[in-house]
Order: sequence, then C-alpha cells, then structure tokens
Amino acid sequence: MNDFALNKNTESKLAMTDNSTQPILARRQFLKAGACGLGSLTLAGLIPRHAGAGLLSPKRPHFAPKAKRVIFIFINGGPSQFESFDHKPGLKASAGKKGLKKGKLLGPLLNFAQHGESGMWFSEAFPHLAKQADHLCMLNGMQTTSRAHPIAIPMLHTGEFQFVRPSLGAWLLYGLGTENQNLPGFFTIKPTRTFGGPANYGSAFLPSSFQATRLGWGGQSVKNATISNLTPAHGRTPEVARASLELAQALNKGLLDQTDDVRGVIDSLELSQQMQQAVPEVMDIAGESKSTQEMYGIGDSRTDDFARQCLLARRLTESGVRFVEISSTGWDHHSNLNKFGSKAATVDKPVAALLADLNQRGLLDDTLVLWTGEFGRTPETQVLSGKETIGRDHNAEGYTAWLAGGGVRAGLTHGMTDELGYKAVEGKVHLHDLHATMLHLMGLDHKRLVYRYGGRDFRLTNVHGDVVHDIIA
Repeated sequence: MNDFALNKNTESKLAMTDNSTQPILARRQFLKAGACGLGSLTLAGLIPRHAGAGLLSPKRPHFAPKAKRVIFIFINGGPSQFESFDHKPGLKASAGKKGLKKGKLLGPLLNFAQHGESGMWFSEAFPHLAKQADHLCMLNGMQTTSRAHPIAIPMLHTGEFQFVRPSLGAWLLYGLGTENQNLPGFFTIKPTRTFGGPANYGSAFLPSSFQATRLGWGGQSVKNATISNLTPAHGRTPEVARASLELAQALNKGLLDQTDDVRGVIDSLELSQQMQQAVPEVMDIAGESKSTQEMYGIGDSRTDDFARQCLLARRLTESGVRFVEISSTGWDHHSNLNKFGSKAATVDKPVAALLADLNQRGLLDDTLVLWTGEFGRTPETQVLSGKETIGRDHNAEGYTAWLAGGGVRAGLTHGMTDELGYKAVEGKVHLHDLHATMLHLMGLDHKRLVYRYGGRDFRLTNVHGDVVHDIIA
C-alpha cells in the first residue's frame, strides 16, 4: 500500500468535512458551560468523550442519513446486462444483423420474465434474486469513463484513474467514522490484486486508519483466508506483544506535540489490539443456524465461497462495520458467454439470501447494497483474431447496476439504453453521479466532503457528479 504522508495541517483538513464529532455550541452556551468548570465542558462535548477518541470515532453527517452502512457487491469483469437485467426484445429480433462495430448483433442467450409487483425484468439466470425484485432499484442507464479494466476498476472504487486517490470506503470512514471501535470500519473480502490492486481499498493521502482491512485475495478460497498479523507473530507471548505495542504507542504519542502525522498510526495500532478478540468472533459463522447457512448456499460447491462472503458481509455490518466490499470474479465474457448461467448460479442464491436476511433482521432499511461491475457489454458478437465468438466486448456507454435498501426507491427501474443496448438514452447515471448519490444517502454532501492535500481540495467526485434524486425514496 502506497499511502501518502500527511502534512502538519491534518487537523484543519479533517475539519473541512463540516461534520465534527461533537455538538456545536453557541457562544453563550460555551461561556455558561466554561463558568462551571472543566467537568461541564466535558459534558457539553467540547473535549473528546474519552481520552482515546480518534479519527475513527463516530461523526455527525451533514444531514439526516437514510443509510448507515454499505455493502458493495463487486462483479469483477463487466457482467453482461443482456443476459441478466436489461430486457432487449429489439436485440433479439435483430440478432444476426450487422452491428455498428465489428461483429454481428447477438441476441440475449437467456429468456427474460417480469417479477414482483413492480414487474421488474430478470433473466432466467437469476431465479432467486428475482424473488427480491420489489427490494431492488434497477439502474439501466449506467455510464462510466472508460471501457478498459485498468481504468474502469479504479474509477469505480476511487472516482479517479490517473492518480492514486482514496477509495469510496475510505471517504465514508473519513466523513462518518465507524460505530464499532473494536472492528475496522472498512472491510474488503477477496479483492483483486490487479487493475488498481490495494489502491482500490486504500486511503491514499487520507490517514491510513481509513483504509480497508483485507480478508484474502481474488481467486483464494474465503474459507481458508486469514487476516495478516491478527495474532502476535514471531513466537511472542501475548504479554510480550502487548508490552511491545504499549512501548510503540508511548513513543508515537510523544511525537504528537511535534506533528500530527502519527495520529493515523496510533489509531491503527489501537484498533489492531482491539481486533484480536473482536474479529475472530464476528468471522466465525459456526454459530449461524443450519437453515441460515443453507439459505445462503453454504455447503453447496457452486455457491459455498460467495455464500460465505455474503454471510460475513451481513455479520460485519450487523456488528457496526461501516463499509464492506465482497467480490466475484470471472465475468469478462469475451467468449464462452453460453456459460453465463452457470456463473450467475454462483452468486444468485447467496445475494438473494443476503437481501432477505437483512430485511428479516430489520437491517435492509438502513443498509445500502450496491451490485455493479466496472462496466457492461456490447450487443454484438466479440471478434477475436478476426473470428467471431459467442461473447461480448466491453461497453462503458450503457450498462446496468442496482441498489437495494438504504433509502432507495424499491421496485423502481430507472433509465434505459437504446433499442439495441449500445448506449444509455434515458435516466443516465454516470459513475460520479452514483458516488454522489451514495454519499447523499449516507448523509454526506459530496461537494462538502473535501480534504485538502498538496495545496488543493480533493473530493470523491472531483468536480463532477449530481445526486440522482429520482431514485431516492
């Protein structure tokens, strides 16, 4: 991880979010409380609630939020909307005709049907998720900046591709802090090593305590994945490890009078100590009932791995983790698109169970769930080395994502692409707009959530982005 060092203006930069963790007092209230001594100031919230209050302490949002936490389901590779959620009878009728680019128009390979009271369209590849239709807000007019993986994946995660920038989860922790001080506020499970790699869940120039804790890598079984350095290493006893940590923290705190640059390090080390007991407990799914595990698909070889990711996402967010990202790879169907159904079967049941489980626990209303790839696919056959294949190329001009819970309009299909599905023509939602809307649902104004670094103000959406009010309940 290549985290940029903070400069000596960290405290002033942190204040620029306009969402201090403490209540704002009028001048008269300040004088009245001060006259009663330091104890009254403490009660009034003018000093931290406890001596260890740090960068991850809960902060007030800019306005009342509709969501308190986020689960980001990253479908890595760019899933085909034509075989999943974007019903295109016009494309089916035109199959075999010359396309606008190199290939021929390729009709949807799977059948579609409407589901729920909303009549939302799903392909036959998602029978379980279709039962959750009335909880989803389908975005069929998505757009992004690039159709190249090395650009689109960092864009999705950080809003930028030319430079290393803080990830979406890091921005949320910076703006809101986290609810459980014994757990990381940001978790990523099986992230990709490529196309941004650790920068996709990093904090860049924000304090390092805002970056994610990683469990495993893409391609690794989550059942066997571990969190590095969670337990004392090098043969040290817990007592020696604790004494070493206390010495390091004493030295770090001694530097605070000279520079605030070490604040993120101090917070991270404190969190690491607290994690040693809390994380194994929340990661242990053995206490979940057999029926719950079966509902997610644990024990089925097709669904077991992603089912565990989904169940961990529920357990982590239920325990107060602010942002959790889970990932599924293998959706880059330049060829073998006829296997799309079997790939979808690995995630369909687990994701449907996650939504149902959140709902039955009363968590879906204030948990924002996002499903998306970095882009979508074209309506044509893929041409590789001069030969047509049963596959589709990348498409950044029109694709599908969906949201659920967290204050979005359930059962709504928003936006559409043209008759054949080349580009969005109505209800366009650029990736910057999606980011702005997600921050808004979490109670943050994307134009006010800024951080000053290197002489300029930065924000997740840069100078772009509009909140899509039409999809907010």
